[in-house]
Amino acid sequence: MAPAKLRPILAYCRWCRLCRIGRACLEGCLMLITNPACPGVSGNWLDPDWWGSQARPVSAGGRGSAWFVDTDQGEMVLRQYRRGGLIARLSERRYVFTGWQRTRSYREYQLLRRLYDQGLPVPDPIAARAKRYGLFYEAAILIRRIPGAVPLPEVDNLQDEGLWREVGRTIRRFHDAGLDHVDLNCDNVLVAGGEVYLIDFDRCRLRLADSGGSWRNRNLDRLHRSVAKRITQVTSPRRTALWQSLANEYHG
Repeated sequence: MAPAKLRPILAYCRWCRLCRIGRACLEGCLMLITNPACPGVSGNWLDPDWWGSQARPVSAGGRGSAWFVDTDQGEMVLRQYRRGGLIARLSERRYVFTGWQRTRSYREYQLLRRLYDQGLPVPDPIAARAKRYGLFYEAAILIRRIPGAVPLPEVDNLQDEGLWREVGRTIRRFHDAGLDHVDLNCDNVLVAGGEVYLIDFDRCRLRLADSGGSWRNRNLDRLHRSVAKRITQVTSPRRTALWQSLANEYHG
């Protein structure tokens, strides 16, 4: 029989398997969740230094905390969780540890898995890691890169109203599924082959169908501000018309 101190950890690992979020293991102060469809993924895969020149920084969005990595299972995106604002001066990468299931990497992986399994346009989650340091932890997540995807401000057909209607239609699909995307900005809207995807679900959540519409409006307002700030290659009147195409499709 396992020692008493190990029983909660073993129970937690069994719970992870039952929830079908992937394969989870705890080794000392490390939690690792991996996608069963991607055998061979280890904790090293979530360390950009381990990849060396195979890790290339992602330029758009973020805080210099994401990399494209070439693996034997395809191209992926590695992202480390980092703080912004004034608090980053005290601790850029460490968060207060309150349990493995409350770590940001665990929550985002679990949410991504659920959205992906529902057929929503999100990247396939590959692995998540949290490493504990006493009262704190650091975290990272690994997702499959969407081939050919570029952020909304970088698409060639930016003035195509059909594209903006597709963005509105896609956001509505997520909202109808209850997703509250707290950081819905232009760089978290990707376009590939005419398809629109959402990324970066850190701190996002699923809400009940009858939870009201204020959170939906907050998402749209945040994206609207981002459009005004990032979509500068078109005139203000044209930008307003494109946004109206998005809004009409969303509310239609």
